[in-house]
Formats: sequence, structure tokens, C-alpha cells
Amino acid sequence: MTVVKLDDVSHNFAGVAAVNNLTLSIDEGEVLGLFGHNGAGKTTTMKLILGLLRPCHGSVSVFGRSPSDSNFSHCRYQLGFLPENVSFYQQLSGREVLSYFARLKKVNKSRVIQLLDEVGLAEAAGRKVKTYSKGMKQRLALAQALLTAPRLLLLDEPTVGLDPIATQNFYAMVDTLRQSGCSVLLCSHVLPGVEKHIDRAAILDKGRLQALGTLSELREQAELPIKINVHGDMSRDVISRRLEGRALDFKKINGRMLSINTHQDNKISVLRELLNADGVSDVEIHPPSLEEMYRYFMTGGGKTKSATSINKNAHKQGEK
Repeated sequence: MTVVKLDDVSHNFAGVAAVNNLTLSIDEGEVLGLFGHNGAGKTTTMKLILGLLRPCHGSVSVFGRSPSDSNFSHCRYQLGFLPENVSFYQQLSGREVLSYFARLKKVNKSRVIQLLDEVGLAEAAGRKVKTYSKGMKQRLALAQALLTAPRLLLLDEPTVGLDPIATQNFYAMVDTLRQSGCSVLLCSHVLPGVEKHIDRAAILDKGRLQALGTLSELREQAELPIKINVHGDMSRDVISRRLEGRALDFKKINGRMLSINTHQDNKISVLRELLNADGVSDVEIHPPSLEEMYRYFMTGGGKTKSATSINKNAHKQGEK
């Protein structure tokens, strides 16, 4: 089931295109990562999905309805939103803030206690928000986004201010939500650590869709080399001769590690040669990371693929 569908959507601010002919969909139980630099159109896309903005061109559908229509109001309880910049009443306690939002959203008070515990604020629930760190305020904002157990969750830079453990706990919560059938749109500038928690990635540049697909599909499109790190007491010259024509380059690191780049098509044969080579004690395989693919598509490497063909692919995925 398609939960969100944007069909050839454009939106302008004072004649400047913030979103340009964007076609995108999110299925039930899917986590879609939306990536791009500042001003790429990520927040505008979220506001279009929330119904806070109307498209200048094209159509937006959420749960099969237009989010900007007056009859969409009852569907809003199925939406959760965590904005990039959160602001709360500083003189209220965390419990009071969340209880206030719970009353607005017609949620039982027991849910407040449960969520404060889940986001790690149970012990600080009675403290005033003005005493909270940035990370604690971010966790409180996440709790309010989850109050109604939403079917669709929009997260704009959700890990800003979170320490590494809190970030891991956050992504564990995203994984749980996905398993329960919740759809998630996740915008983040912090790419390391994100890739194993998303189903697909969409990369925007100046409001235009530059790439869309699973990480496997994006790796296939980018054709970036795979890095293989070889540990042990082996001869670089011997390895070089054995891999002639299949390795793109070699680099010796710290005297006991050899870093080799090769194409995906050559990966298996290269590994066979390395495992049979004298002196090799360990082999590590590093496929192109999300960060490397993002850099590729944002610096022109992926722009040989036209926006038209990307949008055709987006239409096909939206029809599944």
C-alpha cells in the first residue's frame, strides 16, 4: 500500500523553485531516507506532505487524500512530525509538555509515561525544560511525534544533539516502528550509520531528484569501486601480479595492510586470489557507503542520468 505519493510536484518561493518536478512515493512500513544539502528542498517536501504548503504544480496524496484539504483533518492523528528546530515552553516540565500535547492529540496520559521512559527521560520528567540539554529536548520532541502511534512519521534531522548511544537507541526505535508497519520519511545530514536503517534513499539537489532507489540499486547506478583491505605479511608485488587487470589500484598502509579497489564484477575472483595468496591473514570488504554515493550523485557523477529517467523510475516504484 502506498502511504505517500508525490506526482510531478513543484513549489516556488518568490519565483525560486524549492521543489522541481518531484515524483516520489513511500510504501507502508518503508523507511525512505531523503538527503540533500541545505536548500535542496527536503523541508519543503515535508511541508507539502504535511499539508502546510500546497504544490504550485502536481499532486500530493497522503493516505489516499490531499493533505491540504479540509477533510484531511481526521487523518492528522495518524501523522507524527519531528521538526529540525524544536521549541517548548521553558517553564514547564518535560512531563507537563508531553501531557499538553497528549491532550491536544486526545491521547491517554499513560502513553506519556510510557514514551518518557522509551526516550530515556523518565528520571528527568519532573524537571523544567529550560534545564534540559539540546539532546534531551530532541528526545522530548521525538516523544511528542510518537504520541499517537502514527502510521506515518516525518523526521527532520532527528539525531541532532544526540550522543552516540542515544542515536543508536533512536534508530532501534525506527526499526521497531518499521516492523510495526509505520512508514518513515527520514531527513538527515549525518549519513554514517543511517544506511542500514533505510529501505530506499532519495537524493535531492536544488529541488530536483538526482537519485532514487535501494542502496544496491544506487551502487549499481554509481558503479563506484569496492574497497578490499588485506591484512598480513604479503608481498605487494606478488598480489599485484595475481590481480593484474582486475584491481584498479593498490595502497600499502602501515606496512601490514594492503588496500585494493576493484569493480563489483571482479569482486569474487579477486577474493579467491587473495584467499589463496601466501601471508594473507584477514580480508575486509567495504562496498561504497551511502556517503560516497551521495558525493557521487551530488558532484555530477550521476547527472548523466537525466531527471526524466529518474522520474520514470519513481513513477514505476510508486505504482508497485
